[in-house]
Amino acid sequence: MTPDLNALATFVLVAEERSFRAAADRLGVTRSAVSQTIKRLESAMGITLVHRTTRSVGLTEAGERLHAEITPSLVDIRTAMEATHDLRAGPRGQLRLVVSSIAESFLSGPLLCGFAEACPDVQLDVLVTDDEIDIVAQGYDAGVRLGEVIEQDMIALPVSDDQRQLAVCAPDYQARRGAPSHPRELAAHRCVGWRPAPRAAPFRWEFTEAGRDFAVDVEPEVTTNDMALMIRMALSGAGITFGLEETFRPYLDRGDLVSVLESYCRCFPGFFLYYPSRQNMAPKLRALLDHVRQDRRRR
Repeated sequence: MTPDLNALATFVLVAEERSFRAAADRLGVTRSAVSQTIKRLESAMGITLVHRTTRSVGLTEAGERLHAEITPSLVDIRTAMEATHDLRAGPRGQLRLVVSSIAESFLSGPLLCGFAEACPDVQLDVLVTDDEIDIVAQGYDAGVRLGEVIEQDMIALPVSDDQRQLAVCAPDYQARRGAPSHPRELAAHRCVGWRPAPRAAPFRWEFTEAGRDFAVDVEPEVTTNDMALMIRMALSGAGITFGLEETFRPYLDRGDLVSVLESYCRCFPGFFLYYPSRQNMAPKLRALLDHVRQDRRRR
């Protein structure tokens, strides 16, 4: 038997209202039309669903069971139809993102500015943090992090090219102290390191030699959780610091910083916009994904 969704929806209204007249008012039809619809449904199913008296309307046992079984499905159908309507109406509402502080290309301004101009009915709420945040539990629509640290059950879209970590210092420091020829020589140099939290160990500096990755535990004279301070200290000649090449690129291009140990620095997957599911995706998030794809194609 092919289900009559209109008849089932009418039945649910009758069950909720316990009144043919109230159900008819909600549907904008006559009481007689509602009564005839219920009769056709009962005839098709071969069982009475509704008790009718001159004073009241109630459900039979079969009616109670049918109501309990189909109501969740009809809610899902209504939600899907509303989502489809929203897609037609265009993206709107608040879009909450959590973004790594070192995602330079995403946070540089033009990409987000272009999205804001293209979708004026979407309000961007961007939390910039390096803390590990469960975007689902905390109510965020999406996040941006390095691909290697994104959970496997997330869907990810690249928002940057491959990345590389570099060790850099000021030309003045290199002139005074020389440049290390191997990462193990960093122990003899002044270093400016990154620490994610007060009680956490300083970040280990990772290198590659002969196809094998290894890490160096430097003992920095300065540690901080602020990349901007790390750059300022390096520019001032405080020592060698370590971070993403795209963060240092403007300073390297101007000659304010120079790279050291570059032959030991490998490339790895860059930053990705990640989100939990493709199902029932909000139009505002879909619009951001489309905008990111278009931006990537223009590069």
